[in-house]
Amino acid sequence: MDKKIPNKLFFKIGEVCEITDTQPYVLRYWESEFPALAPAKNSSGQRIYRRRDIETVLRIKQLLYEEGFTIAGAKKRLEAEMAGRVETPIPAADGPSVNPPDLGGADRVAALRQVREQLREILTLLERNDRTRI
Repeated sequence: MDKKIPNKLFFKIGEVCEITDTQPYVLRYWESEFPALAPAKNSSGQRIYRRRDIETVLRIKQLLYEEGFTIAGAKKRLEAEMAGRVETPIPAADGPSVNPPDLGGADRVAALRQVREQLREILTLLERNDRTRI
C-alpha cells in the first residue's frame, strides 16, 4: 500500500524511510549510485529531502523491485526519464499503458518554472544556514 507524501517542504531521512518503506542504508547507497537523488544537507550535516527526492526514491524502488531493472539499467532509465527522452507510461483504467501527449513549448515553460521555484527553495535554505553560522 502506497503512503501519501505529507504536504511539507523538507523531510528527514527517517521520515523518507517510513514513507517509502526503505532502510536508511539503502537510501544512502542509492544516493551514491543515482545522481538524480541528491538531497541537500543542513548545517549539522543531516540529509534534508524534498518531495521531488521522495518521488525519485519511489521511482528507483519501482524500477528495481517491480520492473526488474539492475542498478545500471535503472540508472540509465531514470536519467533518460529526467532528460525527457523516455516517457513514463501512464496506466489506463481498463487498457494497456499509454504515453502522455507531448505538449511542446508550454510543457517546457512549466518545467522551467518548476526548476526556478526549486532553486529559490534551495537558495532560501542556504541563506538560512549562513545566517545561523554568523
